Amino acid sequence: MTTLTKLLSQQLKNNLNEPLIKDENLGTWFTGQDLQADVTRLHDAFVANKLGYGDQLLVCLPNSAVFPVINQAAWELGIIVHPISPSTPIAELRADWQERHYVGILLAPALAAELTEAPFAAATLHLHTVPELPFLVDTKQLAGRLLASTQVPQEDDLGLILNTSGTTGKPKRVGLTHAMLVNAARNDIVSNHMTADDVAMITMPMFHINAQVMSTLSTRLAGGKILVTPKFSASKFWQQVKDNGVTWVSVVPTIITFLLLNDNANAVYRANAADIHLRYVRSSSFALPEDKLRAFQDNFDTLVIEGYGMTEAASQCTINPFDAPKIGSAGKAFGTDLSILVGGEFTTEANVLGEIVIKGDHVITQYMDPNPDSFKDGWFLTGDLGYLDEDGYLFVKGRSKEIISRGGEKVAPAAVENVLNELDFIEQLSVIGMPDDLYGEEVTAVVISTTPGLNEAAQRQALFAYAQAHLAKYETPTRVEFVREFPRNTTGKVLRPQLRDQLLTVAAR
Repeated sequence: MTTLTKLLSQQLKNNLNEPLIKDENLGTWFTGQDLQADVTRLHDAFVANKLGYGDQLLVCLPNSAVFPVINQAAWELGIIVHPISPSTPIAELRADWQERHYVGILLAPALAAELTEAPFAAATLHLHTVPELPFLVDTKQLAGRLLASTQVPQEDDLGLILNTSGTTGKPKRVGLTHAMLVNAARNDIVSNHMTADDVAMITMPMFHINAQVMSTLSTRLAGGKILVTPKFSASKFWQQVKDNGVTWVSVVPTIITFLLLNDNANAVYRANAADIHLRYVRSSSFALPEDKLRAFQDNFDTLVIEGYGMTEAASQCTINPFDAPKIGSAGKAFGTDLSILVGGEFTTEANVLGEIVIKGDHVITQYMDPNPDSFKDGWFLTGDLGYLDEDGYLFVKGRSKEIISRGGEKVAPAAVENVLNELDFIEQLSVIGMPDDLYGEEVTAVVISTTPGLNEAAQRQALFAYAQAHLAKYETPTRVEFVREFPRNTTGKVLRPQLRDQLLTVAAR
């Protein structure tokens, strides 16, 4: 067993009769004994179907309490878990399976019903944490196996694969080892002052690093309890916090804004303030405007702690010290080496703007697919721009890459463009991020039409409908603009920043 699996196993053994994880959708708390029983059932199902060391397991499920159970059962066998968005279109799911050769997949019943063709063989597992869990295996890959590999996983073996968007449009796969996951979680525990008395609430999607490590794994290793919600609901938020004794939540600025604006949320808070004991919310993904940060702290008597992290770092890289936060900053590096790359040189001098670069025992040194341009001299190049102040606080000022950040989701423009270019009325297309007060950025499709000036309303609706049918929800454009031409460089490449500025100028008139 690795350190990771030993610690997780011990947590369940130490709390056999104690409620540890609640699934809000089911309204049920699960004890260590319940969770261990599910781990055992999944373990046995994997072995019976010849899944073992080194196999990759695709997980396509909505938020539920089964995620930590799946992880633990798989990791004990050396199986690598790859969670993806439950809104992934079925065609993309098939293509992903065919390209990556996953041996097994756990997915929602509705999706399982669409994957009935060969080589899939399906069974349904019945667990405490999920009443009905379809389990598909690739019989073609398993045909030659007598037994699954029983090799014992080691610290440097992969435990988790997560997708992060690349500028080419194809998601980059980030492979995180058992050791990296433990190292990141331990940093989170110390820097976020987590204890066994804490109850963490998960509102973020569980196919993301934030929910996987920052909230779930860190809380489990700290000995605390976890409330898993299907998704964020402003109107239910404070009632959930109060009823379950929640002490901290990891959020994005969009959630903070919704809580400030939602009248029902404010009313519920005022009616229950005396029984709410939320110590802090941790905010990341993009900078929270100062007025909203102060308003949240004043209205809800809850500390807001901002940090900076990413999938490639298995969680956070920086966090504001609780006793000395600087509003507008992402805090100080914790458990992470951090520098600024300017003109090919690394510096930690104050007030020098450049690309943020990181390294450490929880930071990847390569992607699962070749991407050498993301690394230099042992440092990971984040693609984000920022600077350090005189006290070592990091200020993130934007991105040097083209990724769109929408409410914590990362969207690759090229991936969206590849899908939408199938529409026959699109002559040319560029997808960019436009400012959005709630979500940080809005996925915006900028179209040069084959019939300029005609049928724009109908084409806009056709684009929305096509996107909803063929893209994940977070990738779907929420805005469509029509232009006659794109700003380009001398080689003909679309200059996205200039296009963005062009649209902002028009809107300001």
